[in-house]
This record gives sequence, C-alpha cells and structure tokens, in this order.
Amino acid sequence: MEATHALWLLAVPISALMVAALARRIGLSAPLILVIAGLLVSFVPGVPEFRLDPEFVLFFFLPPLLFSAAWESSYLSLRENARSIGLLSVGLVLFTTVVVGYVAHLMIPGLPLAAGFVLGAIVAPPDAVAAVSVARRLGLPRRMVTILVGESLFNDATALTAFRVAVMAAAGAGFTLLDGTERFLFAAAAGTVVGLLLGPPLHWLRTRLRDPLVENAVTLMAPFAAYLIAEAVHASGVIAVVVSGLYLGHRFTQSSAVTRLIGHSFWKVLIFILESVVFLLIGLQLPPVIDGLSGYGAGELALWATVIFVVVVLTRFVWVFPTSYLTLLSRPGRSREAGVDWRARVAVSWAGMRGVVSLAAAFAIPFATETRAPFPGRDLILFLTFTTVLATLLVQGLTFPMLIRALGIGSARERYTDTVAEAGAQHAAANAALRRLEELVAEEPQPPDETVVERLRQLAEHRQLKAWERLGGGTGPAGEEVPTSTYRRLRREMLAAEREVFVRMRDERRIDDEVLERVLHELDLEEAALSRE
Repeated sequence: MEATHALWLLAVPISALMVAALARRIGLSAPLILVIAGLLVSFVPGVPEFRLDPEFVLFFFLPPLLFSAAWESSYLSLRENARSIGLLSVGLVLFTTVVVGYVAHLMIPGLPLAAGFVLGAIVAPPDAVAAVSVARRLGLPRRMVTILVGESLFNDATALTAFRVAVMAAAGAGFTLLDGTERFLFAAAAGTVVGLLLGPPLHWLRTRLRDPLVENAVTLMAPFAAYLIAEAVHASGVIAVVVSGLYLGHRFTQSSAVTRLIGHSFWKVLIFILESVVFLLIGLQLPPVIDGLSGYGAGELALWATVIFVVVVLTRFVWVFPTSYLTLLSRPGRSREAGVDWRARVAVSWAGMRGVVSLAAAFAIPFATETRAPFPGRDLILFLTFTTVLATLLVQGLTFPMLIRALGIGSARERYTDTVAEAGAQHAAANAALRRLEELVAEEPQPPDETVVERLRQLAEHRQLKAWERLGGGTGPAGEEVPTSTYRRLRREMLAAEREVFVRMRDERRIDDEVLERVLHELDLEEAALSRE
C-alpha cells in the first residue's frame, strides 16, 4: 500500500512535466492545460484524492516561485511604478475583499459577514505564477508586465494578512478593524526589515565563496530562510522573500560568470517543475472540494459561483479604470507612451487569474471556531474559491491572448528601441575594450603576438556590429545574410563537427569520459553564447 501511494506521488510531477512539455510543444499555455488535465484526471475512477496541505504549499512552493519572480524583476522599474503597484497589490486586494465579502454575505443565507470577508480575502489576489507566465509569453509592453508582476509579488502579503484577520474575526477571536490594521502594518514593515537584513549578508557570503555550486546553493536557501524567519516573528514571509529576492537579483552582476550561468539554468528548471506541479494540483482539488457540499443544491451552487466570479472580475475593472487616471498607466511629468491607453487598462483589468495561493488559504481555514462550533460556511468557501480560481484561469486565461491581439497591444516598438539602445551600448563597450587593449599592448614588456592582438580586435568589432545588424532583421541588402549571421551559422556547423570527433574518440576509447565532458562543456558554452546573440 505504501509503495502504491509513493507511485501516485511520483505520478503527479511526472504527469505534470509531460503535460507541460506537450503544451509548450504545441504552443498552448502550459498552466491552463495543466489545470484542465488535473480536472479531467480527478474524475478518473481509482485516482486518489490529492488534498493540498496549505502549510506545505505556502512554505515549499510559494517562496521559490516568488523569489525567482523577484530575482528576475527590475528593482528600478518596480520603484518607478511603486504607486501603481501599491494601488493594485494593497488597494485593490482590500477593495475586492470588502466587495466580495458583502456580496457573499447578502447573497448566501446564513453566511456571516466575517466569513464573507474570509472568502473575499482568499479570492482577492491574482496569482504570481499565472500573471508572469502569461504576460511574458504574450510579449506585452514592459511597463505593463512590470505592473502585473509587481502586483502579483506583493498582493499575496496583503491578502494573507487580511485572511488571517478575517478568520480570527469569524472564529470569534474578538478582532477589530484597528487590530487588523495594526497587524497588517506590522507584518508588512517587519517583513520588509527581515528581507533587507537578510539580503546583504547573503550577498556578502555569495561574493566571497568563490564556488559557483555553493553560491547557487546559498541562493536556493535564501527564500526559505526569509520566509521562515519572517513568519517566526509574525511578519509577512511573502514580503521578506520578495524583498530579499529583489536585493540579491539587483546585485547578481557581482557574481562570477559561471555562477550566473549555472544559476540561470538551475532556476529555470526548478521553476518549470514547481509551476507544472502547482497547476496540475489545482485541477486535482475538485473531489475534496465537492465532498462537503451535500447540503446545497446544484442550482444555487452554480448561481453563487457565477456571481462571485463576475464580482471578482468586475471589481478589478471598477478599481483599475478610475485609479489609472491617477498613477496606474501614466507617469507624472511624462507624456503617455505608445500603446498605454484605455486598451492597456482593459488588458490590466482582465489579467486577474487566481491560483494556488487562494486554494492554499482556503484549505487553511480552521474547522472550528473559538467556541468549538463548526467554522461558518467552510465547505462552501472552499467550493467558491475553487470555482473562482478555475473560472479565472480558464475564462480569463484562455481569452487573454485573443484580447491582447484584438486590442493590438504589443511590444514591437519597444523591442526596436531596446535593440537601438543595445547597439549603442555595444558600440561604446567595444570602443572601451579596444582602448583598453591598446593600453595593455603598450604596457607589455614584450610586444604580444600581432595575431593574438588582431584576433581580439576582431572579436570586439564583431560584438560592436551584431546589434546594429539585428536592426535589419539579420539580413543585409536584398535579403543577403549579414556577416555576423554568417559567422554564427558557420561556427555552429564547425562546433557540431568538433563535437562528433570528440564523441567518436571517446567511443573508440582514445580519450576518457572526463576529457569528453571537459571539452564538450567548452563547446556548449560557445554554442550557448552564439544562440543568445
């Protein structure tokens, strides 16, 4: 029996990776396909129930996912859009909590207002994983992505704090609005302090280890350490993780090149696995949610689920459009950017997919109140949370790409501007490199081999030209291939030929596997560099 249980546990990540790989291959959104797959599998006879352990999700899944998103985010861009992000991650979450709470209280007979606020806090925060994966895949303008990512990084802290306050009120712990405000402010401030106190020593340690594997191991431990330390002092673990991730990510350039290469690949693989498992688990939660709904009719459940979903969606529109005239999609003192208009507001309003944090919070609702009475509406809140998460992922997630295309929102102009800026930077950097080369040649006691110097000059000039040539789409006059494109194509063929020789010599036992691994690593690094050009 234990072996069978272990096999089912192993089947979840394996199935998640297979479905995600298939979705990526056919060009569909992996999170949405995974949710649908989990939902379908949950109805298959013989499949056991996979109940989300809220503590496990909030500690094991959430910290690395948030840390990675924070690490890849631009601290400077987030700071520039701090007011916009604050209005969404704090203002909108609290607004949604109140609106959904009152609607649920008025619509559902016997549901206390405090329990309605519990539901509102649970479904208030859009999911960081869904927002990042969908927004970046669609190629939205960078500022929109920054606002959506920034919102998803910080809104979990607001929602989880509001959730805990609402649960205490519903459970009869005697919490007041003032108590809740004080708790929220303390959790946010203390979480920020923990993140800031943890970031510098971790950065100091990483830069002095001089060992790429150990440096990345320290980075892996950072989100879990930040979350645990913050939660231990009753601060916001989410904010601590995000702040430490922003601090370390902003300073990643001070790490060695090998550390960055290993870290980039490692985090890509880890996040891919975690995201795949998370979204599959969301779909698998239907049977446990349905178990406690025997006392309700199918018609009223469908009505309540539809109303809550519609309220969640409309609340975001009601909040975004008025507040956007203040700070959301306009910068004080600057003219509006191309594409940042009502269409962008519509896109931001529709990008409200919910995810695993909402489900984890719902499963964390206690079974009983302070008086040992059943927690009011617990099973119903679980059901409405699941239907809201599922509806936002499927309805908004599936239609979001079509909406973006219909609105004509894209980042083509932004990509062109980036390429021009990169070309200018490459030009300046190459000139600095050439000047430094001439200085070094002049300082050498013995003049270096002119062949070596000329090769270094050609490498600098190659880097100088490649960004300018990219402006032409990689082709020259009349569609001719530009020199850097020709260089990459021919060099890749040469690397493939070299690799075949090394492998053949290993198979013939003329070189050892350790030798093969070393030379292939050098070839792989060069080919990876060619692929990124």
